[in-house]
Amino acid sequence: MRVLDSDLMKAYARMATDGFQQGWHERNGGNLSYRMKAEEVAALRDDFTENGEWRVIGWQENDESAFPGLAGEYFMVSGSGRYFRNIELDPAANVCIIELNERGDRYRIVWGLTEGGMPTSELPTHLANLEVLKERDPEIRIVYHCHPTNTIALTFVLPLDSRVFTREIFEMVTECAVVFPEGIGIVPWVICGGRVIGEMTAEIMKKQDIAVWAHHGAFCCGKTFDLAFGLMHTMEKAAEVLVKVLSMSPVKRNTITPDQFRELNEPFGIHINESFLYEKKDGTIGQLPEA
Repeated sequence: MRVLDSDLMKAYARMATDGFQQGWHERNGGNLSYRMKAEEVAALRDDFTENGEWRVIGWQENDESAFPGLAGEYFMVSGSGRYFRNIELDPAANVCIIELNERGDRYRIVWGLTEGGMPTSELPTHLANLEVLKERDPEIRIVYHCHPTNTIALTFVLPLDSRVFTREIFEMVTECAVVFPEGIGIVPWVICGGRVIGEMTAEIMKKQDIAVWAHHGAFCCGKTFDLAFGLMHTMEKAAEVLVKVLSMSPVKRNTITPDQFRELNEPFGIHINESFLYEKKDGTIGQLPEA
């Protein structure tokens, strides 16, 4: 089967278009990776060119990194400098499939980027997180980075504290606590594309599905494209509501209480992390938990 005709490529391209249409991918912003299943590789292998150059995986020049937990695996990855708005129009020019070697310290392009180029500059960050996620749950195959407007805006006015950020998002839309009961991790501003932000995000992904990169964007994972996109979409919708509330008042007259959140656990089969259900003095937005 040709890659362009596969359900995988269609799903990948649809998610890229959905993200662009939300306004999360200005210019060449954002990146998307998918750890392929063995049966997908087998079905598409005849369309691969497996004699390409093996290249070093590194966050910076002369920096070599290894991801042994992903050795020998294949990944569908967006291209560096490519625009998400063009992925659906010409997937082969904007996306590639890469293979890792038996040590997990080199990659080669086996399909795509027909006009030349490299995988996303965030490739080491994607691989570091996919390695952690595979260990956590082998069915988690997608890592997605984008620039959701309202979520970014909140990083300028809320404390950069996972407990506060999560709690305020939870209170905006009831389903947030159901969709991501382990909450949101926060990465303070650091240079994107480097080892520090990659490793900080991977540490969050050991337990949580979303990391917000302050003043930059957000990073999430999922078992399917629908789940990954839906996770980001749900958080960003709640962030939009909170931005509107803040434009009216710094204080919420009505909100969801900790005990009301706890009522969600049994009927939805979840366990909301109790660290987010601290008591507040009043309805002031952005309160830190008491020491």
